[in-house]
This record gives sequence, structure tokens and C-alpha cells, in this order.
Amino acid sequence: MATLSDRVFFFCFLSLLACAAINGQLSPTFYGSTCPNLQSIVRSAMRQAVNKEPRMGASILRLFFHDCFVNGCDGSILLDDTSSFTGEKSAGPNANSARGFEVIDTIKSNVEAACKATVSCADILALAARDGVVLSAANSNLPGPGSSLSQLVSSFAAKGLSARDMTALSGAHTIGQARCTSFRSHIYNDANVNASFAALRKQNCPSSGGDSNLAPLDLQTPTTFDNKYYQNLVVRKGLLHSDQELFNGGSQDSLVRQYSNNPAVFNGDFTSAMVKMGNISPLTGTKGQIRLNCRKVN
Repeated sequence: MATLSDRVFFFCFLSLLACAAINGQLSPTFYGSTCPNLQSIVRSAMRQAVNKEPRMGASILRLFFHDCFVNGCDGSILLDDTSSFTGEKSAGPNANSARGFEVIDTIKSNVEAACKATVSCADILALAARDGVVLSAANSNLPGPGSSLSQLVSSFAAKGLSARDMTALSGAHTIGQARCTSFRSHIYNDANVNASFAALRKQNCPSSGGDSNLAPLDLQTPTTFDNKYYQNLVVRKGLLHSDQELFNGGSQDSLVRQYSNNPAVFNGDFTSAMVKMGNISPLTGTKGQIRLNCRKVN
């Protein structure tokens, strides 16, 4: 059962993140009359997806993040490659890693059945990411798992996001899993990692081979959205190098410690940062199109 804080967090997302454009301006009530059941359609499909595979909430949230960081929140990460078009799916940070496209296909199909040619793929992805959290230039623009703190700060600043936004958004790693190839260097080569934690992760991530073997990003509660991610960082049990960089004697140490002790502060900052990220160069008015199939242009 959802706690009071879960419900408050949900309605913060509902009112702030679920936005589309009215005359070029974002509005949370844009589909109120044209597709009144949109929220419940998306939530129902996401609930089924997360119940089937708890990891899916994190996967959809990651899709939203990667979509927004490359050319803005336009749903372009959903486009398949064609003989004349190479999209974002095959970019380094996404190839054999980004997932959940079939879930978005299902949601889009359900939405089209209720409100044909009305709701954009970008808005569907944003709503699905929101519900995934509650329920549980691509090669160069995305910060990688080996990024340093300065690289992370610079990468987010280039998108108009502050260091505090960056640290809050990194909390999305409280759910989901990562492949061995993403954290091998950290557990074998870095000094700022708990020895027993490194030994545990090495059991499923050998020094060579096993690249696709998975490990939870959050050691404590890998399928629950909470502040345990930051508690892990304080005791040097961050899975990725870029995770532990947030608590490694640098500028974000005090904020990480605050988040680890105060989930309400984290939830508030995460919501605010998600809204800011969702406003990165969205296509509004006549600049985009309502794709009937999110995998291809009309």
C-alpha cells in the first residue's frame, strides 16, 4: 500500500510533470478535454508492466532521461533506425541497454484506441516515467557511468540543470539494474569502494566476460523508490563510478548526506529536477507531430 509520502509525491508529479503545450506553453491540463482518460490508461499499462517485471519502472525512467538529454524531450529516443535514418537507439549509451520500448508501444496503442492522433509520444513517455517512479548527438551528450564529478556537473549544466538537480536526479538509481560492463572498472580499479561490497559484486561480474550480467543499482531496496541510494553512497557502496563520485570528498558530499537522512528533502528536490528536465527543449505547437506509431514518423 502506498504511504502518505508516496501519494504526495505522486500528485506532485501529476500536477508538474504531466504537461503538454498550449500555444507553446506547457500545461498539466492540456489533454483534459481531448483525452480525459489519458492518466488512467497510462497508469494501468505501467502497473501491468511493473507487476510483470519490477525493473521496468526504472527502465522507462531511464528512457525519459536519455530522451530529454539529447535534443530535448521530444520522444526521439523511441524512433527505430531505417535505411535513411539513424536514431538514438543505436547510440553508445543506448545500444543493448535502453529498454522498455514495447511498453511504450502498448501504451501508445491503448491511447490511440481512446483518443486517436491526440497525445504525443513525448508526453506518453513522460507520463509513463512518472508512473514508473510511483509504482515502484546521443553518443556525446549523455553522461556515462565512468564520469567524474566535474564531468557530471558540466554535462547537467549544459542542459540548464544545477549541481543540486544533478545529485537529485541521480537518485533515480534507487531502482533498476546495471550491466557488469558499466561497473566493472569501479569494483576492480577504484579505491573509493567498500571492499566487501566490491567482493560481492565481483561474484557476478568477472574481470573479463559476463558483460551483460546484472546487478542492482541500489543494494538495499532495488525495486523501491526511496533514499537508500544515498545511504549506500555514504558507506561507499555505489555501484557505478559516477554514483560514488557524488560522495567522494567533493562538493556534493553534504547534499548526499542530507538526502540519506531526509527522504522528504530528496523527494522534493527530485520532483523539481524532473520537471526542469522535462522542460528541456520540448517540441510545442506546430514544431512537432503526434506520431501514430512512436517508432516512426508519420
